[in-house]
Amino acid sequence: MPTVAIIGGGPAGLSAGLFTAKNDLDTVVFDTDETWMHKAHVYNYLGIEEVGGTEFVEQAREQVESFDADLRVGEEVTGVERDGEEFAVTTDDGEYDAQYVVFATGTDTELAEQLGCETTEGGLIDVDLNMRTSVENAYAVGSMIRDQKWEAVISAGDGGAAALQIMSEEAGEPVHDFDVPE
Repeated sequence: MPTVAIIGGGPAGLSAGLFTAKNDLDTVVFDTDETWMHKAHVYNYLGIEEVGGTEFVEQAREQVESFDADLRVGEEVTGVERDGEEFAVTTDDGEYDAQYVVFATGTDTELAEQLGCETTEGGLIDVDLNMRTSVENAYAVGSMIRDQKWEAVISAGDGGAAALQIMSEEAGEPVHDFDVPE
């Protein structure tokens, strides 16, 4: 059973997956490969002079997979339900249980709303500063929580914030992912 199920494979979802997998949480990322990044050319991502959106996504996937995350490109999530203390994530290929779920589905809030996540007056998924929704252990990141702020770097930061909160929940204390050279 994965500890963390991430629904969406754009910058927000892949960032969350990178942090959780790098820190030894069993992570699965479901990616329909419909991210807006395929239409982008990135000039404003810190540390990257410029890169095509598809190339960016491919590099990010490779990085996440290098930490043993299970990337399921092309596997669409069709439902998420609370199953006791866990989540049952249904896809077109099967069902998975997870302790945490991260919604990173762009502007599509349908799955999060079906789970019972509260929304704002503007129809966005309502989260706190750590990306927690109103449903315990469910997180939302990226465009579904920010009206018209559809920037890869912002979404990646949201994914990182959700992952750090999940890691902190697992550790029972605040966790930071700060690497130093040997």
